[in-house]
Amino acid sequence: MSFKTADLCDEYSSKLKICQEAFKSYGGRRQFSGPISTVKVFEDNVLVLEALESIPAGNVLVVDGGGSRRCALMGDRLGKIAQDRGLAGVIIYGCVRDTSELANMDTGILAIGSCPLKSSKIGKGERGRVVTFGGIDWSSGEYVYADEDGVIVAERNLIK
Repeated sequence: MSFKTADLCDEYSSKLKICQEAFKSYGGRRQFSGPISTVKVFEDNVLVLEALESIPAGNVLVVDGGGSRRCALMGDRLGKIAQDRGLAGVIIYGCVRDTSELANMDTGILAIGSCPLKSSKIGKGERGRVVTFGGIDWSSGEYVYADEDGVIVAERNLIK
């Protein structure tokens, strides 16, 4: 389903949250949308993996990684899980790695940067809670829309 975040902003601006974070696109899809599922972690991707393996197809996993650039929270293995399970996308307030492989995957992947170092595997963090970054609160069940112009969040699905 095609949309433009600019058009959605024109029509629904008073009902949207506009993300102020500048993300870079790493996945094969430049445009994606879907219901949000959230994870909050810091330099540890165990809960990211658990979420990728369990959230419904069509969802967008929003990962609050604390903005850390010291390690990657997703690489080619987790990207393949997201693609194979039919997730619409992943938005990471943190870094990814294996960027050339991620670019060939049929899923949207946004992150603030890349880092070759993998994360720890301790399992600390939280799933399904409200996370805050980019000047907005991200809540599970809301809808996110992402394209080349930016990322916006709405309480409900805006695309018929």
